[in-house]
Amino acid sequence: MPRFGNIRDIRMIEFRQLALARAGHLLLEGATLQLHPGWRVGLVGANGTGKSSLLSLIAGELEPERGACLLPPHWTLARVRQETPALPDPAWDFVLAGDPEFFALEAEMRAAESMQDGARLARLFARYEEIDGYSARARSARILAGLGFDERDFSRPVAEFSGGWRVRLNLARALFRRADVLLLDEPTNHLDLDAVLWLEDWLKNARSVLILVSHDRDFLDAVVNHVMAIEQGRLQLHRGDYSDYERRRAERLANEAAARAAQERRVAHLHSFIERFRAKASKARQAQSRIKALARMETVAAAHVDSPFSFAFPPPKTLPDPLLELAGGAAGHGGTALLTRLTITLRPGCRIGLLGPNGAGKSTFIKLLARELPLREGERREARNLSIGYFAQHQLETLRPEETPLQHLQREAPEAREQELRDYLGGFGFPGEMASRVVRDFSGGEKSRLVLALLIRRAPNLFLLDEPTNHLDLEMRAALAFALQDYSGGIVLVSHDRHLLRSVVDEFWLVGNGSVAPFAGDLEDYANWLTQHRNSPAGSNFLADGPAGGAKQGRSRKNDRAQDKELLRIRRTLEKELAALEEEIERLTGAAQTLLAELAAPALYAPDADRQEILRLHQRQQEIAATLAQAENRWLEIQEQLEALPEADKR
Repeated sequence: MPRFGNIRDIRMIEFRQLALARAGHLLLEGATLQLHPGWRVGLVGANGTGKSSLLSLIAGELEPERGACLLPPHWTLARVRQETPALPDPAWDFVLAGDPEFFALEAEMRAAESMQDGARLARLFARYEEIDGYSARARSARILAGLGFDERDFSRPVAEFSGGWRVRLNLARALFRRADVLLLDEPTNHLDLDAVLWLEDWLKNARSVLILVSHDRDFLDAVVNHVMAIEQGRLQLHRGDYSDYERRRAERLANEAAARAAQERRVAHLHSFIERFRAKASKARQAQSRIKALARMETVAAAHVDSPFSFAFPPPKTLPDPLLELAGGAAGHGGTALLTRLTITLRPGCRIGLLGPNGAGKSTFIKLLARELPLREGERREARNLSIGYFAQHQLETLRPEETPLQHLQREAPEAREQELRDYLGGFGFPGEMASRVVRDFSGGEKSRLVLALLIRRAPNLFLLDEPTNHLDLEMRAALAFALQDYSGGIVLVSHDRHLLRSVVDEFWLVGNGSVAPFAGDLEDYANWLTQHRNSPAGSNFLADGPAGGAKQGRSRKNDRAQDKELLRIRRTLEKELAALEEEIERLTGAAQTLLAELAAPALYAPDADRQEILRLHQRQQEIAATLAQAENRWLEIQEQLEALPEADKR
């Protein structure tokens, strides 16, 4: 049956007794459900269950084995391509080309102007306004900036960007398109936390049917209002966010006798850990945030007792204190020092998460700790028995393509029994025959799991993790979070996965302005700080100390009054600009309405009418619309800045 149904009144995506197969393997059977406009659907399931194949089916790239996938014939679809050729086009044009009608209309308008065809130009301008053409460039600029591109990048050719940044360009292009269906497959994989938070807010306002594959549970919770789960070849639809789905799944599994005992053991272990952590927690704000995260992990544990992954960190051979110290250090690439004044101490049991804007130096700092970058100045003091386990995506390239996971592990532990090594690999998702398959044929997720398995086996006493969850599915992410709970060494973590950060990290350090300093707050405070930093002239005040609420304890009353005075000055300045903008918007709106009335007059299009007057009126209309759009965008920006400013009497 064709992808587009013959039923005229269909207004949703509909699966009818759908069966889907890939390479002769049946993935789905008997799927019957509907997805309506405004639904933001999280598509979840273990690796290999058919999530990406189902997206390809909806996109018309695959045919069903049986049954049908129906979409309204006039609907448009946007999907992020994973590969982008080395194009000479500027990044901005590449994104704008995501909306073919917008580009075509601008070309037609230029042609109509050159031919002085007033009637055609009027129709084109009307359609241009319908598709929000006047605000298109501003909208695409907001998307590019939100995804981490600097304004100077807009004019750079696509070919100059690295693979990860080209994926971001593809994402920007898909978000810009006015699509009825938006298909996103792991959109956060190449993003940092700042861009993830921005994308989260953007997708919350999506008017299309959004179908999202993601292994970031916090991202799913924030964005989706339905979950479509693939389990044991069946497709089930659940109302609510991902946590709602997990709770219902945990309840179902709890009714199965075999699962109940495993649940109870896992939950009891976590409950004991929470109580130990509560007793020794010192940083109140961060401690309370982590206690909540750990409590939630009891539900997560119950929902994942049937996970194929189960492993633990062996205890480090030694735990010297301190593990590593830097005094007056500096680090960078080439001839530039990106970070200076680095004075830090890492001890056993420390659990540090690195925060900071894109390009601030988080990866540079963690490479310095891992000895992959030299110290430019200052002093580095290591414990004699320091053993570093460093995970970063480029380390996947160190795997030997022609060897198997078992052979990799035998190189590490030649004295160990083969069955012992096979049992260990089984906990990382390499059971039986999988342990004897060559790495060359592995997916990105399988390679990441193998690198983690090798690092954990070495029992380091300092574990450095730079985006460890890229390519890992939800089950493996949960298993990693559980394993890190009992790790007794030091941890430094960079991740855009907020669930992992909340579950593992005791304290955050902020990387920015060329330094690394403690951040006195949790992830919610960091999200608020980002908003203030982006939109408010006062945002830079928060860079060294974190948000106002977290840094308040160390300030004197004199500093409080000075900052309150500065905030009041900023507020009054913004409110004055807001009032002026409101007057300008009112004036422009009146002028636009007057022009519309003039353009609607039949006499304007009479055979003997002045064609130059038609063109003049349309050009004036375009100018007013563009100026009005700028004024309205600025009005919205100021409103956001005013909302982000803390009230003096609340601090």
